[in-house]
Amino acid sequence: MNNLTAPAATASSVSEQKRMQRLRLKAIGLSLGVGILLLVLKFLTYRLTHSSAVLSDALESIVNVAAAAFASISIWMAAKPPDPDHPYGHGKIEYFSAGFEGALIMVAAAGIFYSGAQHVLVPHPLPNLEEGILVLLAATGINLLLGLFLVRTGRRTDSVALVADGRHILTDVYSSGAVVAGLILVHLTGWLRLDGAIACIVGIQILITGGHLVRQSFSRLMDASDPHLLNRIAKLLEQHRRPNWVDIHQLRAWRAGIIVHIDLHLVLPATLSLEEAHQEAKILEVLLTEAFAGNASVLVHMDPCAPEECPICLRSLCDQRSHSQEPPTAWNHQRLARSDAQRRQEDPNNEGKE
Repeated sequence: MNNLTAPAATASSVSEQKRMQRLRLKAIGLSLGVGILLLVLKFLTYRLTHSSAVLSDALESIVNVAAAAFASISIWMAAKPPDPDHPYGHGKIEYFSAGFEGALIMVAAAGIFYSGAQHVLVPHPLPNLEEGILVLLAATGINLLLGLFLVRTGRRTDSVALVADGRHILTDVYSSGAVVAGLILVHLTGWLRLDGAIACIVGIQILITGGHLVRQSFSRLMDASDPHLLNRIAKLLEQHRRPNWVDIHQLRAWRAGIIVHIDLHLVLPATLSLEEAHQEAKILEVLLTEAFAGNASVLVHMDPCAPEECPICLRSLCDQRSHSQEPPTAWNHQRLARSDAQRRQEDPNNEGKE
């Protein structure tokens, strides 16, 4: 890999980004359209059956539609390039979307509790139950396919908003399944209070899901450490390690929507010229950018090697070597994320130097 490959890689990355963005918008558009259709079906089912459990399912569908609408706006905004007012882009809007969805779910859970408790205390007959069960079964099957599609597409395109929307819809599938099972039991046993009890149970499950989404959103907005992401980067660097890459430290990475921001310190042989060092940093930058389909912002800080780093240096020939070469140490995210102070503490050749 050399400098001549960088422009071509950049052009390819731009094309891939556009393709991914089209996939995201199509997926969230499908989610919004299907959500509206199922919302209408569930409220029609509620009018048929007057079931609190069905109402709980319909209330969650309102949240699905609102969340899909907000997610579509966030995905569109997240794709906007950086500007003077937002030099790091607009990607974090997706985390607001996930948090907003979680908050809506928690509000819906309160409404479901209220309706369910009322029906437990004052049960009433449930007409047209068989027809209602059939409609709910059809709606549940559609939601299952939609949720799996959204989660898969969100992972393929690195869209937090799509994954959150897909998981929420899958949660809706579980709650809808519980509602269907409960209505079948009501139909078989005639115990009408069971309808309200099921609504309350669904409300608890929805409340837990909403709380999880809010916590995840807060964690991402606060740039919490992502061990999975750091491990992915560490494995990539280990697989493509070059002899001139003496060591890497202070590796940091965080997501802002579809963009992954990465910064690290790359230790290079002190004998390299400025042009050679820049070339090594450029190779590393292009490697990481291509690994994330062009959706990466990479900052490489170059450090010259010191004598105590000779044992871990992979160069076979070096006039400046002051310590014998040792077997290479595997790079993992814990090692690459070390600070300068941690490196000095771990270095056995550095004892007594401070």
